[in-house]
Amino acid sequence: MTVIRLVAAALLLLPTAAIAAEGMPQLDFANKLTTAQVVWGAIIFVVLYLLLSRWALPQVGAVLATREATISADLDTARAAKAKADAAIVDLTDATQRARAEAQASIANAIDQAKQAAAAQSATANAKLEAQITAAEQSIGAARTAAMGALREVATDTANTVINRLTGLTPNSARVDSAVGALLAARGQT
Repeated sequence: MTVIRLVAAALLLLPTAAIAAEGMPQLDFANKLTTAQVVWGAIIFVVLYLLLSRWALPQVGAVLATREATISADLDTARAAKAKADAAIVDLTDATQRARAEAQASIANAIDQAKQAAAAQSATANAKLEAQITAAEQSIGAARTAAMGALREVATDTANTVINRLTGLTPNSARVDSAVGALLAARGQT
């Protein structure tokens, strides 16, 4: 009803100068057609206003409210999914770090066990080698002692033979034996 009053007031307040305007037939309110057009325009405007304000705009508002609720629900769902994904990423990162730590511990344990096994094998091999070296040194010592014992005899026989061939005389065995003994003593090969 307020719209009708506004239209009526606007019609009444039209300046009389506009009515008398000669150059604009749209504002010639002396003509009944112009007045009828303005009245029908106002009626159509009021009807459209009432239809839009009472029927169409509430429906548009309901659609907008539904759309807003749907978008809000979708955003809430997306936020919840993002939070769940973030939690899953944190869990995955933690699980990966734990797996790495366990793998590093397993590798370190395997390396320590391998080192211990290698040290045990090395100790066993070293003990065997030490035993072989000791046995070899003993046999070398025995062979050396035997060779040294035989050396005096061989040197004495060789000296006797050389003197006999060079001079043709039979050498004094006691003198040759004492000379060979002195030479061996001088070399530390008694």
